[in-house]
Amino acid sequence: MEQSHNTLESQQKQKKTGVLAVLTMVLATGLWVGYEVSVGDQPEHAVTESHAIEEAHHTEHSAEVGTSEDHHTKSAHDQNDHAEHDDHASNSAEHSAGLAHVPAWYSVLPFVALLLCIAILPLFHKTEHWWEKNSNRFLVAAGLGVITLLYYAFVDGHGVHDHISHGHSEPGVPAAMTVLKNALMAEYIPFITLLFSLYVITGGIAIEARIVGKPYVNTGLIGLGALLASFVGTTGAAMLLIRPLLTANAKREYVAHTVIFFIFAVCNTGGCLLPIGDPPLFLGYLRGVDFFWTLKLWPMWLFANLMILAVYFFWDTMFVRKESAESFVIESSDAPALQVFGSLNLLWLICVVICVATLDPSKPFPGTSFKAPMYFREMLMLLFTAASLMTTTSEVRRKNSFNYDAIIEVAALFSGIFICMQPPVQILNVYGKTLGFDSPMKFFWGTGTLSSFLDNAPTYVVFFETAKTMEPVGNTVAGVSEIFLIAISLGAVFMGAMTYIGNGPNFMVKAIAEKNNIRMPSFFGYMFYSVAVLVPIFLLTTLIFL
Repeated sequence: MEQSHNTLESQQKQKKTGVLAVLTMVLATGLWVGYEVSVGDQPEHAVTESHAIEEAHHTEHSAEVGTSEDHHTKSAHDQNDHAEHDDHASNSAEHSAGLAHVPAWYSVLPFVALLLCIAILPLFHKTEHWWEKNSNRFLVAAGLGVITLLYYAFVDGHGVHDHISHGHSEPGVPAAMTVLKNALMAEYIPFITLLFSLYVITGGIAIEARIVGKPYVNTGLIGLGALLASFVGTTGAAMLLIRPLLTANAKREYVAHTVIFFIFAVCNTGGCLLPIGDPPLFLGYLRGVDFFWTLKLWPMWLFANLMILAVYFFWDTMFVRKESAESFVIESSDAPALQVFGSLNLLWLICVVICVATLDPSKPFPGTSFKAPMYFREMLMLLFTAASLMTTTSEVRRKNSFNYDAIIEVAALFSGIFICMQPPVQILNVYGKTLGFDSPMKFFWGTGTLSSFLDNAPTYVVFFETAKTMEPVGNTVAGVSEIFLIAISLGAVFMGAMTYIGNGPNFMVKAIAEKNNIRMPSFFGYMFYSVAVLVPIFLLTTLIFL
């Protein structure tokens, strides 16, 4: 027994060492890139694609996509003032000509193939176990990403706009390297750093409660998770509460429906109030959406989650009648009814949220003229994550059965997704307005339908870029009409709950439940629940709010 304990301690120390090594490498990369960018005058909106590509030209320039509003105005001025700014005018004309180019239609095939792999490979017996290995996921993602880069290097023949420096690359290999830089430096590093930080810190908080799974208890836990999801992320909230929920229902015979409703609310619909709540919204934040803008979604958030909780309470009350009386007996114990371990991580969690909210490199720190250097935000978040690892005992993380498999899966897949989605984003910047999405209802159901079967984060990006090409309707946010952005945000977050593959935490919770001997429904069995419960709620959401 002592040897087993020592082995676990050794494994945990090795994991901590490995993670700290990763943090060091990412930190060094951030410092290097920050130095490279800072040697010149850094543009005001250098790190967000939404500021790099602000709006499409109209009339005879409809195929030409602008960069940021300031740069667009400057380019127009340079072109009109040839006598005084010959060099600037020439560079601006070349830059605009390069941006007018649209990648070939087949350049999107690696992106489509990767999303299909994510959706299909886990469903077949011959491939599901092979796909479970993160190394295989990375091989597929990286391989398709390399194909995309090869297209830019040897087929496309045009330069690419640099979203960080606002320069414009030469065709060929420099263009491929710029695409890689845009994907990894401008989006992937901020994205995976946030998810990694939330995942590790919340994994150090363990909750033990002596409660039994009566309908009002289960409803309360799911409701609490739906509230926490917007503030600690859907992954964080799911990790915090799924085990207390399963423990409370350990003696019950009918538990699968409780886990399914947990996935609906905690892993999906609860996460739409802040960008840290769900990955799609954080990608919107990286594209210029204000950190607190998503709070405007609170009426929809409240309506959807109250409806889900009401249906669950009624449903679970029906199942209680089939349970034995012993299922709801609380065993006597001297232990407190509720214990929270690793509570210091709440401090690190608050620090991460503050970093995300206040250290946007494109905006001054609230109340000051200070602008955070590039990746300063990410470096602080990683430092708080390292602090969590060093101040949390391995015993606390063992209570959560904590490991890095889920976050490694996300990191492996998105390393390829961010590269492969560069061509479709370029194409949508030009042709998005011709796709027929001209109303909030169409954006909601279009985004939601694809988010149900594909990962909701890249789906959000596709429709975000599509909406950016539309004629403005009312107020705009980050170049997108606000009414369209509301619909896209809700569609991506809410309908990620429609299938196991719609959002990353869905599968994670399913796997944890099955390890606790709960027989979860199949892919299509789960869809029976989601169609029966969620589709009517989403129809009402459309009628009332959109």
